Amino acid sequence: MSSASRRDFLRSTVTGLGGVALAWLNAPSVRADLASPYAARPPLAAPRVKRVIHICALGGVSHLDTFDYKPELHRRHGQDGGRKLDTFFGQPGRLFRSPFEFRQCGESGRWVSSLLPHLAGCVDEMTFLHGMRSRTSNHTPATFLMNSGFTLNGFPSVGAWVSYGLGSENANLPAFLVLPDPRQLPAGGAINWSNGFLPAVHQGVAFRSAVNPSADRVGALPNLSTPDSVSAAARRDGLALVRQLNAQALAAQPDDSALAARIRAYELAAQMQLTVPGLVELHSETDATRQLYGLDHSHAPTAAFARNCLLARRLSEAGVRFVQILNGGQFGTPRINWDAHEDLEINHRAQALVMDQPVAALLKDLRARGLLDETLVLWTTEFGRTPITQGNDGKGRDHHPEAFTIWMAGAGVKPGFAHGATDELGFEPVAGSAEFYDVHATLLQLLGLEHTRLTFRHNGVDRRLTDVHGEVIREILA
Repeated sequence: MSSASRRDFLRSTVTGLGGVALAWLNAPSVRADLASPYAARPPLAAPRVKRVIHICALGGVSHLDTFDYKPELHRRHGQDGGRKLDTFFGQPGRLFRSPFEFRQCGESGRWVSSLLPHLAGCVDEMTFLHGMRSRTSNHTPATFLMNSGFTLNGFPSVGAWVSYGLGSENANLPAFLVLPDPRQLPAGGAINWSNGFLPAVHQGVAFRSAVNPSADRVGALPNLSTPDSVSAAARRDGLALVRQLNAQALAAQPDDSALAARIRAYELAAQMQLTVPGLVELHSETDATRQLYGLDHSHAPTAAFARNCLLARRLSEAGVRFVQILNGGQFGTPRINWDAHEDLEINHRAQALVMDQPVAALLKDLRARGLLDETLVLWTTEFGRTPITQGNDGKGRDHHPEAFTIWMAGAGVKPGFAHGATDELGFEPVAGSAEFYDVHATLLQLLGLEHTRLTFRHNGVDRRLTDVHGEVIREILA
């Protein structure tokens, strides 16, 4: 049987993915000859972190209105910025004070704006990087850079590299799972969790974000179900034939890694049919936990994103190495991301209402369960926003790749600590400048993976997540 006709048969006769998965599960004699691409692998050095939850706040969160307090900007509101700034839309305006009040929070005294009252209560868990820079002011390449270390598409995401380097802690789940914003996908879509040139098994597995509030279930797996039109006898016969075809194909092409990976993916899909339903059902959570995340009312602004944050905790607890949560989409009127061109106060209030409580709840929940001692939470945005208005009469801020803030919390980093600083108006770093290459190098170091040694040969080049860049930010390590 030709490979084309075999594919056609699998597509039309054996009820799709679930059938092939079960055929593989029922063929131990074939399975024993293959090493699982999902198998856990030892780190290169002693790890400080077992797993990562990466929260991406998309659209460009203003550092000047969240975590980077600038009293001088308040004093000089409305004045000329004193420098020539080439903004993304070419409409430089005047200095613009934050419309939000700032206060020092926690024992560490870190400054946080009134925009984020819940996260303000978590600053003693957080490690801030105030001197971040990006290499582009365009959303899509900046988002790629944040996720893969490259402004072009086609390169593996950080989660894919972690999967490749460490494998999965849980044989029933992938190493890399993605929870998109229920409202919309990010700029570039699924490219942001691509495996790039790494083996396909390392691509992020995205959960559908559609929510059934009455069932508290995130997404479903209808493509793994047996169609009602397929009888039990037909299914048994089909599975037996698929098992025979797989054995013949592997005997004829024992070095076919693509076939091996595909079969292993089908096996994992079958295992996920048993594992995932229990993870996405939230009925077992206490009322206190639901209220903590903002899930106590299904129509609350926080509810959909809160489900993803709670699900991230459950997935991490189940041993998923890398969980990515996306906060914000690409388009929309009004905007459904942090891209505050028109009116910063309205935009950031709306987005903070969605993000603040669930993320703070995630930190508190991880700490209460003892998981924060082995989990790193990484919160990023692709760039910051200008200290000046967009246009002289504007109320918004333009894109600003020259300075922004991100933070980490949890295992391996100093709590209540700030690294780097921007100038008195927030235009650029004056200390501790860092890029995503450095963040990625630090992340891999915490996981026990040396960023210069985690490589993959592609087109004659030993590729790595950090390209030819990256230094571990040792000042933030605990």
